[in-house]
Amino acid sequence: MQRKKAWWRYFVMMATLLGCSQAMSSVVITGTRVIFPADKKEVTVKINNNGTKPVLVQSWIDSGDPASTPSNSSAPFVISPPVSRVDADKGQSLRLMFTGTALASDKESVFWLNVLEIPVKATSDQNMLQMAFRSRIKVFYRPANLPGTPSAAIEALQWKVVAQPNGTYGLQAYNPTAFYVSQSDLVLVNGGQRILSEAGMIAPGETHIFALPGLKSMPAPGAKVEYSAINDYGALVPTHESLMP
Repeated sequence: MQRKKAWWRYFVMMATLLGCSQAMSSVVITGTRVIFPADKKEVTVKINNNGTKPVLVQSWIDSGDPASTPSNSSAPFVISPPVSRVDADKGQSLRLMFTGTALASDKESVFWLNVLEIPVKATSDQNMLQMAFRSRIKVFYRPANLPGTPSAAIEALQWKVVAQPNGTYGLQAYNPTAFYVSQSDLVLVNGGQRILSEAGMIAPGETHIFALPGLKSMPAPGAKVEYSAINDYGALVPTHESLMP
């Protein structure tokens, strides 16, 4: 049993590393995120096999640990079917069902949907390298009657530049809303400078500091932040915000 568990952890770890190359994966998840309204019993996610061969697919939801497995994940969801064969150029619907575990009712909670693609065993006598790929997207559990809207939350973020103890500078974002805000292409516009930062997600009611390795001093008055926020449909929303004093 211990040997089996060790093999599974190694397999998932390798699948995670290999799964970063989405272009090589045959199985594609429809959409880049899942919104699970609290008043729904289940949500359906569609996956498609765009390859030329059948694959075995295993799916599970974790609470934020990339090294999770179906056997140790503690997320309050079940998926049906957890394992399925998907033929070439065919699809499969995954039913995500909430188990009823108590979660925060005044803000969103985030989890991760994992879809592990396992190719069929080669029939050739030649030595072949077979690779498994894992896709992983966010699942937002959204309680009913939250104040505000996800789209309004994008513009509600409060940004400022702060000095770090190690002498560098960071771009601090505070999210006063009940919704997660994800962003990419974060840039500080300081006069004629465009200083690239990092992508990330700001949780409800929390503060996150994004590194600004290219900034050598506090920005001049009038500096702004530009980024692409990601909405419920996975679309990028160009956003421009002034810094807080």
